[in-house]
Amino acid sequence: MFRFHKSLDVIQLFHKAGSPASTKVVNLLKQISAAASETATEDQASDHSPQTNNRRDVFELTVTEEPPTADQLTTMLDYAGQPGISSIVKGATTTTEALRLFEQNPDNLKRPVVVDWNNGKIYAGSEESEILKMLNALPPKN
Repeated sequence: MFRFHKSLDVIQLFHKAGSPASTKVVNLLKQISAAASETATEDQASDHSPQTNNRRDVFELTVTEEPPTADQLTTMLDYAGQPGISSIVKGATTTTEALRLFEQNPDNLKRPVVVDWNNGKIYAGSEESEILKMLNALPPKN
């Protein structure tokens, strides 16, 4: 039977080399990606009970040190919404202001910035719990 395969979600990190916070986020995203793509161990393969592990589906991770394009930044600001604009671009409170400040100096982008392009989510910063929450990769609460 013919079946369409869903493409992988694209998670992109706008990374700043030399930044400990950004390096921390790269490592975290690599760990989440690796955990999402793990196959069952021998013990798990013999366990036929329902699995309760609510972890993230496999995704494509892209890490770039390049600044986003103007179109990407506009989309990112839309994802962040009005209250989140200042967390993405230094000194900005509106989309127009953010685009102008970014055009003047791409370093006004607050890195690290994690973007889930398929699900319309964004987080600027290195707070592990916020990134895990955004990516729906938190373990279930007992």
